[in-house]
Amino acid sequence: MNHSIHSADRATHRKIVGLALAAAIAVASLAVSARGNSMNSDSAHVIKAGAPMAFTRADSSVLR
Repeated sequence: MNHSIHSADRATHRKIVGLALAAAIAVASLAVSARGNSMNSDSAHVIKAGAPMAFTRADSSVLR
C-alpha cells in the first residue's frame, strides 16, 4: 500500500478523481437546491435606501 499520490497506480488516481467529481456534483446540487425559488416568487420585497449618512471618528490618529 502506497501512502503517496505520486507513486499510486492508475486505479487509485481514478478513484480519487471519481470521488472528487462526485463531491463537486454534490456541492453544486446542494447549492442550487438551497437557493430556492426566490427568483420566481410573485411576492418580492423591495428594500429602499434611506437618507445618506456620514460617519467620522475624531479619536483616530493618522499615520503617514
